[in-house]
Amino acid sequence: MIQIAFQFAFGFSLLALGTYVAGYLLKKPSFNRWVFVALFLSWLEISLHLLLLWRASGHAPLSNQYESMMFLLWTVLTLFVLFYFFSKFPLQGLVPALSLFLVLSLGVTSFLDSGVAPLVPALQSNWLLIHVITTMIGYAALSLGFLGGVVYWKFRGAHLDEFLYRAIQVGFWFLALGIITGAVWANSAWGTYWSWDPKETWALVTWLFYAIAIHLRRTRGWKNERFAWLAIAGFVFVVFTYFGVNYLLSGLHAYA
Repeated sequence: MIQIAFQFAFGFSLLALGTYVAGYLLKKPSFNRWVFVALFLSWLEISLHLLLLWRASGHAPLSNQYESMMFLLWTVLTLFVLFYFFSKFPLQGLVPALSLFLVLSLGVTSFLDSGVAPLVPALQSNWLLIHVITTMIGYAALSLGFLGGVVYWKFRGAHLDEFLYRAIQVGFWFLALGIITGAVWANSAWGTYWSWDPKETWALVTWLFYAIAIHLRRTRGWKNERFAWLAIAGFVFVVFTYFGVNYLLSGLHAYA
């Protein structure tokens, strides 16, 4: 059942992308409603997948790269829905990029180890939920900022500028919470708030990059094209911090 839910999530994401492409080529804007339906079904399947992982393992599915990646994608979709329905931003143009992002991300995730295992001692803490959830919300918001930046440059959609800024702000503050909660957890687990572990260091570098981006927007007027570039460039740091560090650098977070 766990893998079937994953396969359906991938299938519905692929259906969303294919439906959008078909609507675009056939000049059928009415197809867009079915794109949203397919994305919603993908969200449901990812939700089911996470619940099944939780039941099978006996702990929140946040303990390794595979589980956190699935939770990250669930959070990206959830944040998109919240922005779409509860903000003034017209985000229809973001849908094809989001669909492609889901297809590619789920494709990468399929190659990760999805085995269910008990928590290692270092992760047997209530801080696991707090730290990983706040960090993943931050990464998810910054991922939406990246997608918005790409769409902005592709279509010169000035209406996305304010959305970019809001998404980056959300990501910036939740990443800050992730770093703080991680430091508190590190102190209880390792006896020190900060050890310059590669994951800690690159998380701080990523946070500083977005701090500079927000500062440039507020004080230097870096909006529109410039800020879109910052949203795109910052995502490189996000990907390396979240994904690259685990495979290229050794450190205290190696169990992830």
